[in-house]
Amino acid sequence: MKSTQSPERGMDRLVRGLGLASAGLGVPMLWRPDGVARRVGVDDAASAPLVIRAVGARELLHAGLLLFGPRRAVWTRVAGDAMDVAVLGHAWSRRSGERRSRLAVATAAALGIAAVDGYAAVRTARSQHGSGRPGPLRLQASVTVNRTPEEVHAFWRDLGNLPSFMGHLKSVSERSDGTSHWVAKGPAGTSVSWDAEITGEEVGRRLAWKSLEGADVHNSGTVHFSPAPGDRGTEVKVVLHYDVPGGPLGRAAAKLLGEEPEQQVRDDLRRFKQVMETGEVVRSDGLPHGAEARKQLVQRSARALRKGRR
Repeated sequence: MKSTQSPERGMDRLVRGLGLASAGLGVPMLWRPDGVARRVGVDDAASAPLVIRAVGARELLHAGLLLFGPRRAVWTRVAGDAMDVAVLGHAWSRRSGERRSRLAVATAAALGIAAVDGYAAVRTARSQHGSGRPGPLRLQASVTVNRTPEEVHAFWRDLGNLPSFMGHLKSVSERSDGTSHWVAKGPAGTSVSWDAEITGEEVGRRLAWKSLEGADVHNSGTVHFSPAPGDRGTEVKVVLHYDVPGGPLGRAAAKLLGEEPEQQVRDDLRRFKQVMETGEVVRSDGLPHGAEARKQLVQRSARALRKGRR
């Protein structure tokens, strides 16, 4: 466990450190743009103070996002670095002598900062979902479960439990080499399958996985477990990335059939909460099949479904 926790904390420190760096850059740019212009070697340009103030405001925005937002906000700094390097490169053709020397130092510093930001952005993506190819569709949902983070993590970590509440899964079987084989429902009654591996784990806090090369559906996911406010159990947040079978047309068809991906994830978590808290999936009299639109044409009296049965 120590080997997986340390990189996570290291990434948190790096991202927060970049946030503080943005604040350190932004304040003097807004407060003393003329002084910054002299240091950079562009004090001979009438527009320099205005441009520097704009960059300073952007840096403070970066600071707020990195200090108080999600890790992936580091990508905003990467975009800002590209703009900064482009502006400094344009200024080169109009400078000479000492100003050109100062501009060279500023450009080298900007390139160094860009390298650090790029490294942080790539590492953040990998630590979140593992290295490899996540699908282009990103889904996120959360639910509060009246169980401890350790209990919730243990149930989820036993991958064979996943089909008991994930409506699209037929089976998940774990192998001795640490990988697992997944079989899911595909379009028009077909089945799709893939192999996956765990890419990161912190007991009671986080579990991440991704599909292996050759998968019918390229996907990756992370589930986060954290104590709910007021000692109300555990907040479970799931983030999924995957390719929709059939691409845009497949997704459009799924919507028509009542299988909108975002709604599927919310339904899965609702069932997960029921399984964890009651040991079974409970249907109401009005919606014995849950929120799946394609099953609403067939209704019958309410009953509790056994674990793993739909």
